[in-house]
Amino acid sequence: MAGTAVDPAVQRRILRVLVVSQVLSGAGLAAGITVGALLAQEMLGSTGLAGLPSALFTAGSAVAAIAVSRISAARGRRPGLAAGYATGAVGSAGVIAAAALDSPVLLFAALFVYGAGTATNLQARYAGADLAAPGHRARAVSTVLVATTLGGVLGPNLAAPTGDLAAALGLPRLAGPFLLAGAAYAAAALVLAARLRPDPLLLARATATDGPATTEDVPADPAAARIRNRVLLGAQVMVVTQLVMVAVMTMTPVHMHDHGHGTAASGLVIALHVAAMYLPSPLTGRLVDRRGPLLVGAAAGLTLLAAGLVAALAPADSVALLALALALLGLGWNFGLVSGTAIITDAAPLATRARTQGAVDVAIAVSGTTGGLASGAVVDLAGYPVLALGGGLLALAVLPALATTATRTRR
Repeated sequence: MAGTAVDPAVQRRILRVLVVSQVLSGAGLAAGITVGALLAQEMLGSTGLAGLPSALFTAGSAVAAIAVSRISAARGRRPGLAAGYATGAVGSAGVIAAAALDSPVLLFAALFVYGAGTATNLQARYAGADLAAPGHRARAVSTVLVATTLGGVLGPNLAAPTGDLAAALGLPRLAGPFLLAGAAYAAAALVLAARLRPDPLLLARATATDGPATTEDVPADPAAARIRNRVLLGAQVMVVTQLVMVAVMTMTPVHMHDHGHGTAASGLVIALHVAAMYLPSPLTGRLVDRRGPLLVGAAAGLTLLAAGLVAALAPADSVALLALALALLGLGWNFGLVSGTAIITDAAPLATRARTQGAVDVAIAVSGTTGGLASGAVVDLAGYPVLALGGGLLALAVLPALATTATRTRR
């Protein structure tokens, strides 16, 4: 039965806490993206394996997504998110140790653990929607996502200064951004553990049922089929956009490095990419709430196609065109994430929402792992333009399912 409406001031406070944590975690997330592939390339001496770091920390994020969602389902968002960021901080420390010891085995293990920060950064968007009204959920999700922009833009641009700090400490320069990542993830964990009260998921359950939700409502078969189809649709949109984004993003710094560009140039391109991933979120959320997630999901596929075309045709010495391609790549990913999240959040029953969201994020992480693993091999065998163009064409796979669902909805 319906419960008492949640005080809007509580939702605003929860969003403020989530915003602070996302600013911090965004710095940790983007720092690792900027130099992870370069660090592996330097330690392994192989471009073909340069996509392995991205694959490892996205694989780690898959495991972490399961853990964070289970903790959240049982005990609430606060302990789940705080534990995830704390684990990401531990992984960052492991990467620094691996670089200092020149140990590829330790590097791979640490990157796997570091992936917990990536999973938690994504799972935090669901916490923003727990108490939001149905017509404002996409905007609540976008508020949490856009907060990642500040840290995400700051992190890559601190690659050179943190590299100087690492060198001063006697560490490899490429370990520097992971110093920032470890501190940022640890701070995000502390903010959530101390300030995310009341817990949004637990309060949403209590408000919806006038008491804690302890049993699952089992819908009738037609309703269950509709829920399943909508969840699968939202998952497909996010899985495809994640795979394409990770594959192209991972190899762009390597592509630039191989053509004479320095860390500062690749850091700038990745910073613009991360900004495009998160900065448009308020507009995207408003579009989803007003025009529906199906239209925005279709825009994701078309935007990623444009990104692939620009990246494939851009001269290797053109930082401006590569930056444009990566900005379009980030924007397409943003369209896919916000629209897919809205589809799933609207479809999943509250009693099972956290577990459903966690399962979907596992699929997203696995797709990112696939993209990261395949990207280095594709570039090694066929070149960066083939990777970029292939990713853009693959993004069109979301369009048929979206068109079919739109047709069914109209009928």
